[in-house]
Formats: sequence, C-alpha cells, structure tokens
Amino acid sequence: MPSVLVTGAARGIGRSIVEHLASQGWDVIAGVRSERDASAITALNPQRITTVILDVSDAGHIARLDAALPQWLDAVVNNAGIVVTGPMETVSPEDWREQLEVNVIGALAVTQAVLPRLRRSRGRVVFISSGNGRLSMPMIGAYCASKFALEAAADAMRMELRPWRIGVSIVEPSQTDTDMWRTADDMVARAEAMLTTEQRELYARHIAGIEKRIPLSQKLAVPTEKVSAVVEEALTARRPRARYVVGVGPRLQMVAMTHMPTRMRDRVLRVISGSP
Repeated sequence: MPSVLVTGAARGIGRSIVEHLASQGWDVIAGVRSERDASAITALNPQRITTVILDVSDAGHIARLDAALPQWLDAVVNNAGIVVTGPMETVSPEDWREQLEVNVIGALAVTQAVLPRLRRSRGRVVFISSGNGRLSMPMIGAYCASKFALEAAADAMRMELRPWRIGVSIVEPSQTDTDMWRTADDMVARAEAMLTTEQRELYARHIAGIEKRIPLSQKLAVPTEKVSAVVEEALTARRPRARYVVGVGPRLQMVAMTHMPTRMRDRVLRVISGSP
C-alpha cells in the first residue's frame, strides 16, 4: 500500500486528510505535536494510521524524522500552518519569524528530510497553500506573505525535481470549515488585544470591518472533505497539476481576480475584507 507523511495532522484539514487517505488504503504517518494528539489520531484507523511527534519549527524533530519514518515513502503532504493576523504596521518581528518558520521554513525542512525516500519511490510532494497564496488581503498580510513564499518555493522545487519524476503540487483551499475558522472572531479579538491604544484607534475601522464579515465567511466555508479529496487527486493523478484550487466557484473567482487590474482588485479585496 502507498505511504504518506501528513504534517499538522491533529485537527482541521490535516486530520481530514489523514482520515480520508487512510480510508482509501494509504498507510498514513500523521505528524502531530503531542502524545495526546497521537493517540486521538491513531484511534481513527489503527490499522492504517501511525504517528510521529513533529513540530515543523523544531530542528530536533526534523533531524529525527529520518529514523522515525519507514524506509519507503510515497508522498508528503505539508499541511502544518498558522495564521498571524493584524495590520502590517503592527506585526512584530517575532510574529513574522513564527509565521514564516512554520508556514515556509518548516514545510521546506520536512520536504528536504524526506526527498531521498521520494526520489527512490518517484513520489509526490503536496503543499497546502491558500487562495491567499496568490491574492493578498488586508489584516492577514503576514499569512499571505508566507503562502506567496511557499508557492514560489514549490514552483522552483517542481522544476528542479523534474529529472526524478517527483510531482510537486500546490493545493489552494478557500475558507474551510475548521475549528480555527469557526473561532476566527476570537483570533481577531486576540490580535486586537495585542495592539497599543494608538494602533487600535488607527485601525478601528479595519477591525470592525473584518469582524462584521466573519459570520458570512463562516457560512461560505467548505467542508474539509472537499480539500481531502483534492489532495488525493494530487497524490494519485497520472499527471498531477501544479495547482489545485478547491471548488469550482473559487476557481472561477481566482481566474477573474488574478486577471483584474490592480487598482480594481485592491478595491474588491478591501470590500471583501471590510477595510475602509
């Protein structure tokens, strides 16, 4: 049976990917950050799911991957990620480092660690990005920057690994029904609490706008199963595509937005995000 390492597997999209691939006959190694998470994810399908303690921002965990993984590996799904919110003016250097460390450097470090195995198996690399890997929006600029960087790295890697027939694909979900998205209002509230009084006054309209639009975005969120199905396609297609946008609607929107004049696109994205 084919085998795959999935990072950020404890919840949300990662958990759904693990459960879905296991149900389709894959042997899944789920990367989680605690023994408690390991027990919970293994219980979903003990015959198909094993775990490895893996914080992608921990160099020690990355170094121990080689000894922890089976010698044969068919794929890696780089799903682990975080979202740093707030106006660009207010994002601290420490928050920038954490955002990039998890979403970009961690994903690339894991991929580097498993590439010798994937070269032997002519395997697949999948990066879970976002629509915000091609469209940047107000108030989540650090997150968008991390996804832009991830996609640029994936594009270069796809070309570099061509001689060994290792497929590299990017999956771009839109709003997805995860626990993180369901508590987006709490995330915004925490980001606001970190601002100084002056910063809260400067960006009050931005914050109010995004808070107003969260309920609608939550209603439009797609089930995680849709993302999992697209990941399976990227892993099994005879000729995997470079990019997979999850959902017909988001695919059409992406085409329209990326071909729109910049000034018009800025206006549309400000309206969508509730920015003044």
